[in-house]
Amino acid sequence: MSSLTLTDPSQEIDSYMAEQGEADIPPFITSVPQQGSTSTQNMPPGEKVGFVEREKVKKMEAGETWYLVSRRWWKRWRSACTGEIDKDGPPVAEHEVGPVDNAPLLDEAGSLKIGLTEGIDVEFVPEDIWNAFTTWYGLSQHPVARRVTTRGLFAKTTYLELYPPSVKVFRLAADAPTNLALGPPHPTIQVSIGDTVKDLCSKVAKAVSPGAATLDLPYRVWRVGQSPDDWTSLEFPSEKLKDLQPEIVEESLVSLEDKGIENGDVYLVEFKQSSGWIVDPNSLKSPLLAIEAPAPIFDSSNAFFNRFPTTAPSTSTSITKTTTDFFSGFGSKTTSSSFSTKSYNKPLEPGKLGLGNMGNTCFMNSALQCLAHTQELSEYFLSGVFESELNRDNPLGMHGAIAEAFGSLLERIWASSGPSTSYSPREFKQQLARFAPQFSGYQQHDSQELVAFLLDGLHEDLNRVIKKPYVEKPDWEGGGDEELVKLAKKSWDGYMMRNDSVIVDLFQGQYQSTLVSITFDPFMYLTLPLPVNKKWKHTIYYVPWDTAKPHVTVPVEVHRDATFKELRVVLGRYMDAVPENLLTMEIFQHRFYKSLDDSVPLTDVNDNDTVVCFELPCNARQGRMYKKGPDDPFILPVFLSDAKPPAITRPAYGMTRNQPAYFGYPTIAVLEREQATSVESIYEAIIHRLERWTKNARDLFIWEAPSEEETITAASMSTYDATESVTEITPEGDVREVHEPAPVAEEADISDDKGMVLDVDDAAPADPHSVGPKPDIFELRLQTNYREFAGSYSSYTQSKWEQWDNRKVAAEKKGIESLLQHNDALFCEFDENMKAYFFGETRTYEHSNWEEWSEFIHPEYEEAKKAGAAKHKKGLTLEDCLEEFVKEEQLGEEDLWYCPQCKKHQQATKKFDLWKAPDILVVHLKRFSNNRILRDKIDSFVEFPVEGLDLGDKVGERLVAKRLMEKGIDMEELKSVQLDEPLVYDLFAVDEHMGGLGGGHYRAYSSNHLNGKWYHFDDAYVTPAQPDDAVNANAYLLFYRRRSNHPLGGKTHEKVEEHKAKAPEDEPELEDARADEGQLPTPPDEPFDKARSIGGGMLQQWARDDTRSHMPSPPADGPPDFEEAQSDPLVSDSYDNIFPYAHGYTFSDHFRKSSPTSSNEAEVDVDPSDLDQDMWDPTFTNGFSINLDIDDEDNNWTSNSVHDSPSYSEPSASVGSPLEDDPYDDDRVGDAHAPNAYEKDESKTR
Repeated sequence: MSSLTLTDPSQEIDSYMAEQGEADIPPFITSVPQQGSTSTQNMPPGEKVGFVEREKVKKMEAGETWYLVSRRWWKRWRSACTGEIDKDGPPVAEHEVGPVDNAPLLDEAGSLKIGLTEGIDVEFVPEDIWNAFTTWYGLSQHPVARRVTTRGLFAKTTYLELYPPSVKVFRLAADAPTNLALGPPHPTIQVSIGDTVKDLCSKVAKAVSPGAATLDLPYRVWRVGQSPDDWTSLEFPSEKLKDLQPEIVEESLVSLEDKGIENGDVYLVEFKQSSGWIVDPNSLKSPLLAIEAPAPIFDSSNAFFNRFPTTAPSTSTSITKTTTDFFSGFGSKTTSSSFSTKSYNKPLEPGKLGLGNMGNTCFMNSALQCLAHTQELSEYFLSGVFESELNRDNPLGMHGAIAEAFGSLLERIWASSGPSTSYSPREFKQQLARFAPQFSGYQQHDSQELVAFLLDGLHEDLNRVIKKPYVEKPDWEGGGDEELVKLAKKSWDGYMMRNDSVIVDLFQGQYQSTLVSITFDPFMYLTLPLPVNKKWKHTIYYVPWDTAKPHVTVPVEVHRDATFKELRVVLGRYMDAVPENLLTMEIFQHRFYKSLDDSVPLTDVNDNDTVVCFELPCNARQGRMYKKGPDDPFILPVFLSDAKPPAITRPAYGMTRNQPAYFGYPTIAVLEREQATSVESIYEAIIHRLERWTKNARDLFIWEAPSEEETITAASMSTYDATESVTEITPEGDVREVHEPAPVAEEADISDDKGMVLDVDDAAPADPHSVGPKPDIFELRLQTNYREFAGSYSSYTQSKWEQWDNRKVAAEKKGIESLLQHNDALFCEFDENMKAYFFGETRTYEHSNWEEWSEFIHPEYEEAKKAGAAKHKKGLTLEDCLEEFVKEEQLGEEDLWYCPQCKKHQQATKKFDLWKAPDILVVHLKRFSNNRILRDKIDSFVEFPVEGLDLGDKVGERLVAKRLMEKGIDMEELKSVQLDEPLVYDLFAVDEHMGGLGGGHYRAYSSNHLNGKWYHFDDAYVTPAQPDDAVNANAYLLFYRRRSNHPLGGKTHEKVEEHKAKAPEDEPELEDARADEGQLPTPPDEPFDKARSIGGGMLQQWARDDTRSHMPSPPADGPPDFEEAQSDPLVSDSYDNIFPYAHGYTFSDHFRKSSPTSSNEAEVDVDPSDLDQDMWDPTFTNGFSINLDIDDEDNNWTSNSVHDSPSYSEPSASVGSPLEDDPYDDDRVGDAHAPNAYEKDESKTR
């Protein structure tokens, strides 16, 4: 690595970024950008919204900078510019909006909160919009800028890097620790995974530069494997560097994502002093072993995946390796230096390895533990069989990379020795992110989604079908059980013609789907709904069309996943109304806020939102299946407003003086075509709708006294005075009641009158009758552009007033009689006196009926509540979930199917049934529900058995087989069904989730099939557990193994057994190696099988001297030549000790190399007491022992085993990095202490 200077133009980030067309692109929070252009400064509010919406939808491009805007500020700004109501805040004028306030996005430490969701918590805007916001409203105190980068290998996707990694930076100093401890704190900087290593070096150096005086000084960057958590000062003492597994970072143009940078990595910057460098790299060296160069993790025949190549050494006493791994300092130059002092192995219990959290990777760790503890799957990978089945040419696969990475990880997990009890699977995560970009970065994800992707990826990588044929799916032609069995077998055979792998053998079953026809489809995991009382509870305000019926509140409980279509069905049943005639609306601030049609989920409405259901005399047109007709009546919203709104000091919600001042509750009017021909008839229809909402409803109409005949008839039937009582309102607003005598006939016969002597006290007049509405109670006005009754709520386009005269002229020109159009809205403008009389004074409205609602409780609602309480008390079982899964469901009207027999569309039913059960059953409890508004988790406890899950009565294949057997029918298609043993499953792993949706924490329980013990895996922490501990309310994924007297896995098991049977053929070679104890044998002449048996073979490693212990001298003739050792089956790294002899697994050399970006070695947590223990006892491997006599003085082995570090004497020097050899590589066990001789315990072999 060449030393760097901060002023060297060739070392600055801008040069490279400019070459890529990405100059001046900040990866994280940056300085405030330039002000907006003059073209946006004087925009009116409506144009501002239009400009923002146009720019916001443009596609993100890699390298761009986008900004985060708090959703709370966004809604406030939009409300001020458009007049739309923000239900979460008070009215605001545009000049009161203020700068963008992103405080709700930040935590107490000033960092971006985890789990932010676009459209709910935050909005993403390009730089142009951000500049416009700063121009319009001022500079933000919390600008949050993020870089757009790419992820993925083949299908590159762009995404906004919300959570870029943060790294700690120190400045290396030669002073004593006591003098440096009280200095200023060290900085933490953010970098982007799209940055290069060159960028990283420049940024960390600038972050700790002492000042302008040091800008010309050369510097070098060290990365340490262990974080100095106990040191917080800026300057770090050089004498402590040796204990932190340091390595020099080699600058390159490789991205940090490819190098596996992690959040929390630690870097130390060393500035060259006048006397030279502070640290001498030679003082940090540890001796290396001349051992076999490890095979690459990925097949060298595939150049794309061969990321970790090896080169042959020039001598037998040194290792020269070309690498590009992260821990080698990011370089690509040849070197052989190491600075590790703590890379040693100790005995581990196979299967008890913890997986380190690399930043919200608990979802991955828990899933990997469950899959790794699937006995049959681990046997398949650890035996090496999978290597022969890699399908690198499968276009649906990942060229074998996922299978290889998973196999390498399994060797780590099941190793019997290693440097640490935990390991961070960085390499696996890198491969995962390359092929599944959705899992890149450090955000929380769904563990079930990872399991689904991984099983599918492993299946395609290991698919035994090289060329998939075209297979048509068979159709159901009717029949009984025999035909059903034949259809299922034909469907399965057709599937197997294209899909055949270990995943199919172990994890895949078959289910029967009955819709219009019967089909059979495979499944890899079983997603079960939870039939819990997750109800949407609300109180609906119900308004009947008949004004004689009271308006009532109706409490309802509907399944949370339902829509308002289902709610209207329930209300129709409760209120004896036609569901299609019910109109559901949300009301907010005296207006209709939203039309709640069939497509709106119930969860879109919050608990405190007002939902009103209007009964109409016609179809409410909220269903997707409704077709408009030419004679449809008009369904229009009716709003109440002040004729002369009170003086306003400022416009609220962008309101101008031409906009209405709403009050009261809106309603709905339905007008037939003939009613819409005149303003008077429209006015009358509105009067009838307002009758319900005022206590003085009688005074809305003109009353006429009864005729003479009616009066005489009434007088003969009543003793009351026949007078007419009429209420009049004077032009001044006074109210008076007038009593007038009923009129009599002008030509009355006196003699007749004398003959009819009536007692006035006993007479009663007939009731007056209404002859029409009183005119001029309010002024009826018309607005247009009220789509879905919401007007300006639905868009920023303002509604417009229209004069009735203009509408009449337009109707005459079109030759129509109707004055109304769809999307019109009617406004009733009341003057102050009329408003006070009919509704009351503002804020009290004592004459209105808006607050007078009686409650209606339907018996069905009460019964449902009782049943729910009883079910909750009883609890939930896995059996209940299975019953819910197979329950028949009726589809809605939008999913009609055409019946060829009855020649019309019918509502269909849908039903799923299990047909064939797999050997390994993965059960996914569907706990999460997520939509635009509600993000929720069902945290109910589900009881499930640890042992004895009986699915015998749930699997259709077995049920049909029993029925046919009872009839004496023996079918060839059912030969594989084992009716002689029950279909019973036992639990062996559980993936659990704690917390809510979008966050929380994943952990796992699993059973170790080697010792039968259960363990709890909480990332890197592994503790013993009991099987019953796994049965808790956090259980999310359940892993069951079928109980059987026969081996599971079918073809996979046969291949593993065949591979084991071949392994002993190689054992005599290893036996011969014992001839000369203390001396390593030469490699055999014949080629050695790549897969070697641990049960019957010998694992051997070279060990080197360590300053902390004493070791015997090496043999006189020294170790074998390195080139020979590369093909020697006896030479292996420390991770070959995977299993005890009792299990006899065979393994492949293909994954002996440790993860080049793993944190297993880097995260060694050394207990000082471990150094005093005899951890290198020959018996710790449980199957054999290795004793090596190595004399450091013979053949100058130690002095020639490593290259010297390059000298950094000049800033412009270009020397190979001393860290290209990974000091944390398992293949280079510098501190591995081995006894003098190897021994084989024959009693422990099979």
